[in-house]
Amino acid sequence: MSSGEGGRPLAEIIELPDAQARSEANLRGPARVPRPTARRRRPTACQPASTRVLSGWGRTAPSVATVVRPADGRQVLELLARASEPSDGTPGSGSHPSQLAPAGRIIARGLGRSYGDAAQRAGGLVVDTSALDSLGPIDPDRGLVEVGSGVGLDALIRHALPKGWFVPVTPGTRHVTVGGAVAADVHGKNHHLEGSFCSHVAEIALATPTGMHVVGPDGAPEEAALFWATAGGMGLTGVVVSATVRLVPVETSWMLVDTERFDDLDTLMATMEASDDRYRYSVAWVDCSARRGPLGRSVLTRGDHAPRAALGTGRRGRRAVALASPSGLRVPLPAPSRLVNSHIVRAFNEAWFRRAPRHQTAALQPLDAFFYPLDGLGDWNLLYGRAGFVQYQFAVGPDGGELVRRAIQSTTEAGAPSSLAVLKRFGPSDPGPLSFPIAGWTLALDFPVGPPGLPGVLDRLDEMVAEAGGRVYLAKDARLRPELLGAMYPRAAELLAARLSVDPTLSLGSDLSRRLGLDDLGRPGDDDPGPGGGLAGA
Repeated sequence: MSSGEGGRPLAEIIELPDAQARSEANLRGPARVPRPTARRRRPTACQPASTRVLSGWGRTAPSVATVVRPADGRQVLELLARASEPSDGTPGSGSHPSQLAPAGRIIARGLGRSYGDAAQRAGGLVVDTSALDSLGPIDPDRGLVEVGSGVGLDALIRHALPKGWFVPVTPGTRHVTVGGAVAADVHGKNHHLEGSFCSHVAEIALATPTGMHVVGPDGAPEEAALFWATAGGMGLTGVVVSATVRLVPVETSWMLVDTERFDDLDTLMATMEASDDRYRYSVAWVDCSARRGPLGRSVLTRGDHAPRAALGTGRRGRRAVALASPSGLRVPLPAPSRLVNSHIVRAFNEAWFRRAPRHQTAALQPLDAFFYPLDGLGDWNLLYGRAGFVQYQFAVGPDGGELVRRAIQSTTEAGAPSSLAVLKRFGPSDPGPLSFPIAGWTLALDFPVGPPGLPGVLDRLDEMVAEAGGRVYLAKDARLRPELLGAMYPRAAELLAARLSVDPTLSLGSDLSRRLGLDDLGRPGDDDPGPGGGLAGA
């Protein structure tokens, strides 16, 4: 397995996209992306460790850990080496990175946007990657750029968009790091055509207890296995230090959007099946709270990047390639626990449905409004109150439409209708053993913690999803029972093999891996303290 900077030209390890605008152009250019010079800072001392209470975006499963912020990849390697050493259980007491890692588990953390417990470790060490923030030059022919794992998609977009490039895949928020996007193999509205984030990553630099490994999807078999185990591997194979990402060319920061309103779920899904492939991006909002009428009235939004010619003379120039500044609006404190209740949800859904046009084509929409509507309000998760919220997202095959319907019906009948429901179609899956998407449907449902019927109905949904050959999204999960993991992710043993090849003592681990038994696959027993919270009160 390669280590250091690697020696193969990128042309040998990149799978070119199908889009005709990029196919021939990607065959030109230098054999390798120049190493970044912009914003590369001199290594500084690792910041002192601190003890913090950490949780995911859903704020449901907090735990206490030691947090340290390494300045560069070398310091990350020192932390990993220390964490993998045999120990009497006494944490180091010095300030140097190699002395900070307590015995036990270690996991990386970016901006904390995993909804559950994937980026925290009770009683262990959490590596804050925010200082790994280098941004390299963009290859003008191929759109390849090397970025530090702590770079957020927001910073990458602001770096790339004025030069005519955009991220190849984006989730519903731009406030995730590149390292987190790799660890979760995030997907977006274009998965049905263009796959997940790691399908557009040429190589990663992965710090592990056995050293730095630079691997790509088309390298030697053991290199490709480590790359794909890391893609969606939830940080369990190592700490991503940097990634070389293949951007997509765009002419503007505007979208051309078609919008349709549907009175029932069946018509919506039939329309998506029949015509989604004509659109690069597609997503549907579904109302789960309506008491009357057919199930699943919805709004389908589909589109593509607007060419400059579509803007007209009034919007040419700088405005064509600019992102709006952050609004500055934030939720300052957790809202009262009953704020997101059935009455509020029903009123919001009614207004959202009525304001959507019945049928509209080729409407110009700002990129931010199309991809990131929730980012306009900072810390919006606090609207769910101190108890937090659950996002339950599952994927099921092309014939899983009935399960989508049953999920909406069962939660509504249990007195816990989803406050926000999003439906998308998935294309073929990535090779990663823990990568979430599978060809078919994915439904994401948000629930405030509190309704007494919620835990039971979600447990039953887990069983139905597993029986149907589907899976839940581990980046959103904080409650799945470990006995169902094997049915949902039957290739989990491949992840273990990759982990052991670079982390023989399985020093990397998280609250999620402990809860689901992913650490126990390799060695008996796990005496680490458990997480400090959970969904017992959901």
